[in-house]
Amino acid sequence: MSPSMVPRAATQTVGNVGLYYVCYRLSRIGWNVMPTARNARGIDLLIYSSDATRTLTLQVKALSKRPPVPLGAHLDNLFGDFFIVCTKVATDVPECFVLTPSEVRKLAHRGEKEDRISFWLQPKQYEAAEFRDAWHRIGNGYADA
Repeated sequence: MSPSMVPRAATQTVGNVGLYYVCYRLSRIGWNVMPTARNARGIDLLIYSSDATRTLTLQVKALSKRPPVPLGAHLDNLFGDFFIVCTKVATDVPECFVLTPSEVRKLAHRGEKEDRISFWLQPKQYEAAEFRDAWHRIGNGYADA
């Protein structure tokens, strides 16, 4: 097995790797990061600046490869200030894409199968250059920012 690949991971493990990778990236740019309860609906991370004057909430979707992001049966479950897609979490070089919930709603693909509706964010939508590693959209968490 290549050292840059880990064995196929369970869904929960993939989610944890992606969540904590995003925590790592945000911490490196000055944010204090607090993950929420892992089984709670809604936001996944609460971040606040080093002087505690700015707070933001984020949803994180982690994927081991590069598939579409499942968004559920409706789009009113998108919460928070930012929506981060973290792909390739089973490698040494995950990739992150930073979007707003309104951008996700606008770009979402509506699918219908057996009279069931589901929404998906396709890779060609979230992999746009404007979203790739776009941590600047969130800004830094340093007090002098």
